[in-house]
Amino acid sequence: MKYLVILGDGMADRPIKKLANKTPLMVADKPNIDFIAEKGQNGLLKTIPDDMPTGSAVANLSVMGFDPKKYFSGRGTLEAANMGVKLEKNDLAMRCNLLTIQDDKIKNHSAGHISTEEAKELIGVLNQELGTKNIKFHSGISYKHLLIIKNGNENVECFPPHDYPNTNFNEVLVKSHDGGEETKNLLNDLIIKSHKILKEHAINKKRIEEGKDPANSIWPWSPGKKPQMPSFKELYGLNGAVISAVDLINGIGVYAGMDIIKVEGATGLYDTNYEGKAEAAIETLKNHDFLYLHIEATDEAGHEGDIDLKIKCIEYLDKRIVKYILGNKDKIGDELTIAVLPDHPTPAEMRIHTREAVPFIIYKPGEIQDIVDTYNEEDAKKGIYKTLSGIEFMKEFLS
Repeated sequence: MKYLVILGDGMADRPIKKLANKTPLMVADKPNIDFIAEKGQNGLLKTIPDDMPTGSAVANLSVMGFDPKKYFSGRGTLEAANMGVKLEKNDLAMRCNLLTIQDDKIKNHSAGHISTEEAKELIGVLNQELGTKNIKFHSGISYKHLLIIKNGNENVECFPPHDYPNTNFNEVLVKSHDGGEETKNLLNDLIIKSHKILKEHAINKKRIEEGKDPANSIWPWSPGKKPQMPSFKELYGLNGAVISAVDLINGIGVYAGMDIIKVEGATGLYDTNYEGKAEAAIETLKNHDFLYLHIEATDEAGHEGDIDLKIKCIEYLDKRIVKYILGNKDKIGDELTIAVLPDHPTPAEMRIHTREAVPFIIYKPGEIQDIVDTYNEEDAKKGIYKTLSGIEFMKEFLS
């Protein structure tokens, strides 16, 4: 038996008035995902513990079968792993966004989805101007980068910028507790200094001339130090792989001892290489027991507040990935158990992550189906699994 998790990041939502109080999953044309729901077993999954942040790191650790209460140590550490940045024991690693501040408010978390090439040049300038032997920026993809503070203190509270659109940035600067004052002051100083450096850069002046949002601030968040995790094979006895365009997801895979499968043209946005991911999934499952196939586009559409784009991304996932996998699964050479789910909701009208339980499907060849025949937040409540929490999902999936 082979096992495939197809994860549409942030795919779940809340009823939207514009959609006659339906969700994007309810109105999207997704016959292939609905087919799996009809043939499989359905339920809801609570991926985020009540006392933990509503971030993708926590949610995806849960879905992948790693208890986030044991293994979550900040998003930055996971992204560092995928970027090949080796952390020392006392390194504090943080995700560092390039974002847009307008009229002192966070306009967006992505600097208008700045290109990787533009961002790399800006990160290089920040290293020249702000970097020291204890402060290092590492460039990533688009707006997603990494900040390492040597001997930084973990006792700081940072605010994910995608959770605070249209908020005055001064209200969500870094805070501290239990000895984190020095690190807090350092981080806030870096944010303020970045404003002048980035504002004056030719790339941002050009972006403004072209009607694009400038990358006029850094925003560090999700601090942590190097975690200690068992491998997926140690926990579940299977050799696994990950396909994703997101450093965070690949970083979990690195720490979990999984193979990271790179797909040319995978962007993490609506224009990602869906067909390439689908083809890579079939090839990967020929020589791996387990695959975590992650698609980010629905989450980004939710953060942008673009309801129509979110619906389109769900339909792309259905017709350009799920359809291909269903039509080619016999090439794997073994029976295939399939799960489809998001990691968390990203309601498009709110533009942030929320912690409601998400709908999931598990299709196991030969197992009896339940009464659900369409995949969405409401119909999943009728499923045989009712509501699971955290790593219960992976145990059921692999059982």
